[in-house]
Amino acid sequence: MLKGLEGMLSIKEGDLTAYFSTLLNSPYQLITFIIDITLVIFLAVKFFQFVKGTRALQLLKGILLLIVATMLSSLLNLKLLNFILTSFMTYGVILLIVMFQPELRRALEQLGSNKVNKFFGIEQDIVTKTKENIYKVVIAVTEMSSTKTGALIVVERDIKLKDIIDTGVVIGAEISPQLLVNIFQPNTPLHDGAVIISESKIMAAACMLPLANDKNISKKLGTRHRSAIGISKESDAIVIVVSEETGKISVAKDGTLIADVKEEALKQILIKNLVPKVDEKKKLIFKKEKNETKQ
Repeated sequence: MLKGLEGMLSIKEGDLTAYFSTLLNSPYQLITFIIDITLVIFLAVKFFQFVKGTRALQLLKGILLLIVATMLSSLLNLKLLNFILTSFMTYGVILLIVMFQPELRRALEQLGSNKVNKFFGIEQDIVTKTKENIYKVVIAVTEMSSTKTGALIVVERDIKLKDIIDTGVVIGAEISPQLLVNIFQPNTPLHDGAVIISESKIMAAACMLPLANDKNISKKLGTRHRSAIGISKESDAIVIVVSEETGKISVAKDGTLIADVKEEALKQILIKNLVPKVDEKKKLIFKKEKNETKQ
């Protein structure tokens, strides 16, 4: 595969001209070429749909940039840079297989269970459902704020957090203020860690989040706040934190922490970032599964 890629990068203009001339002179080869290109595009689109919303997509963007840089270095005759990039691509395949191992395994599992072609369309009541779930979260957060109950709630958006969910206890329950408050009650089994909200459910509790190691972060911030900043840097999730010392509410987004957020402000932040626009067809935050509505 690597030799083929290197060959593609070193194709001369004359070779391309001769190849396309052959296609024009042979209807059979032209039809085969069209079928070949169509299949490649189809598989590429399906693969993109599969990795869309996962961390693998971010890695793929980096790989594509690396390939483009390799091609440009070859065209511009930057020999040293081209040698470094080509060498990295040659030995980087094994690294990529290791890095994508969970995604590859899940893809094969879904292929066997015929789930690859599962598509979601936006439902008519998705905006209403999303707002209802936001209000439930706000009610729970406000109550925990008044009692100074520490809490850490991560709301998944486009980038999936399956690897984070796997570190905790899977719940898969409908969102309710009572359940959220009970989870974070002190000295209970699930209170230590984060709750992940995904696909209209409290998907997991007691989840471990990556800590932010930025030196610019105030030393006054505790583990919950650092975890909130950390996961918001690595994903597009919206993270809500309730301080057990002051009861103040904070919201983390894109690596930035908004401190001392009041109830109404929290509601508006969540609505702005989580409620899908009318023309968005597949951005389903707090998504209600279709099969649930049919039951």
